[in-house]
Amino acid sequence: MSENCVEILGKKARQAEKFLNTVSQNLKNDALLSIADALVKNTEFILFENKKDVENAQANGISKAMCDRLALTSERIKGIADGVKKVADLPDPIGGADFMTKRPNGLVIAKRRVPLGVVGVIYEARPNVTVDTAVLCLKSSNAVILRGGKEAVNSNLALAKIMQDAISPLGFPDGTISLVPDTSRDSANAMMTANEYIDVLIPRGGASLINAVVKNATVPVIQTGVGNCHAYVDDECDFDMAVDIIVNAKTSRPSVCNALETVLINKNIDKSFYKKLEDALRAKNVEIRGCDECLKVFETAKKATEDDYKYEFLDYIIAVKIVDGMDEALAHIDKYGTKHSEVIITENYEKANKFLDSADAAAVYVNASTRFTDGGEFGLGAEIGISTQKMHARGPMGLNELTSYKYVVYGNGQIR
Repeated sequence: MSENCVEILGKKARQAEKFLNTVSQNLKNDALLSIADALVKNTEFILFENKKDVENAQANGISKAMCDRLALTSERIKGIADGVKKVADLPDPIGGADFMTKRPNGLVIAKRRVPLGVVGVIYEARPNVTVDTAVLCLKSSNAVILRGGKEAVNSNLALAKIMQDAISPLGFPDGTISLVPDTSRDSANAMMTANEYIDVLIPRGGASLINAVVKNATVPVIQTGVGNCHAYVDDECDFDMAVDIIVNAKTSRPSVCNALETVLINKNIDKSFYKKLEDALRAKNVEIRGCDECLKVFETAKKATEDDYKYEFLDYIIAVKIVDGMDEALAHIDKYGTKHSEVIITENYEKANKFLDSADAAAVYVNASTRFTDGGEFGLGAEIGISTQKMHARGPMGLNELTSYKYVVYGNGQIR
C-alpha cells in the first residue's frame, strides 16, 4: 500500500514537473503569497490539528524539548507565513546563466540554472519543515513529495492541504506539493527506491533517520542535519561573551541541529571562568557532563561517557572537556564532529584564523553562536536543511542549492 501511494504521488509529481519547467516567476510569486495568506487565515484549523500531535507526543513520553519543536502557536504560524513572503521576494534562481561564452567556431554556449525535478524529503517532528520545504521547491520550480514523521502527521496533513488548495486556483497541478499520508517505515523505504519518480532525496532529522536513508536509498541523497556542534573556548577570550554565546547556542532551542552540544575549554583559562559558566548554565537548568578535570572545577558536573561526546543531546544537557589547547580541540572535533557548525571564542586574531582554516564543517564561526546556521539568518530565505556533505551543496540549502544546470548551445549551422 505504501509503495503504491508513493507511486501515485510520484506520477502526479512528474506531471507537475512539466508545468513547473515553464511557469513564470510572477506566477510562482503569486502562488507563494497565496500560501502565506492561506496559512494565516487557517490558523485556527492548523492549531486544532497541531494540538492533536502535541497531546499524542506528551502521552507517548516525548521530551519537553521535542514537544516544543513540534508545537505551533499563532505567532509561529505568522512567522512561517512571513518566511514564505520572504522567499517570494528572493531572486528566482531558474533560467539565469552562470556564464556564457562564444567559441571560435561561432557557437554560443551558456550554463543555465534548471530545477532538480522532483524532490523527495523525509523528515521528523517539525511541522514548519513542511512549509519551508514546499515553498523553496515551488520557488525553484521543483515538484516535492513530503513524508513527515508520525509525531506531526495531523499538522503536516493540514499544512499540505492548505498549501495545495491555495495554489490550485492559479493553475498549479495537484502534484506540485504532495504529502505521503502513511508514516510507516514502508513509505520511507518506498521513497528511497522510487528512482522513476524522485530525482533527489533529502533526509532531515536525527542520526538514525539520516543514516538509514544514506545506507538504503537508491535515489541520489543529499545528506543533512546531524549537528554535534562544538565551541572551543580559548584562554584569550572575553569571559562574558563566551558565556553568552554558549548559553544562547545551547538553550535558545536545544532540540534543533544548530544547538551547541559540547564545550572544549583551554586548560590555561583563568579558573574564575568555570564558576561564571556553571552559574549561567545552572540558571537555565542545563546539566553538565564533563571529563575528570571538569569534575574538579564544576560543582554540579556529572562524569561524561564517550557517548556524551559522540551524539546530539537535543536537550538541556551539555558535554564539557578541558583540553591542552586548540590542537587537541580540533582533534576532538575531527573525531566526534558531524561537519555541521563549530565555533572558536577568542580575542586572538591568529588563533581565530587557524581555527577557521582547520575546522572541517559547513559553517565555522569566530565569536558567534552556532544558532545562526540557518537559511533565514544567512539571508537565503527559508532552508530545506543544512547539508553536511561536500558534493553539490554544503551548509544551509536555499534556492540555488535546489537547482542543477544544463548547457544550452546556440549555433548557425556549425558541424563537427
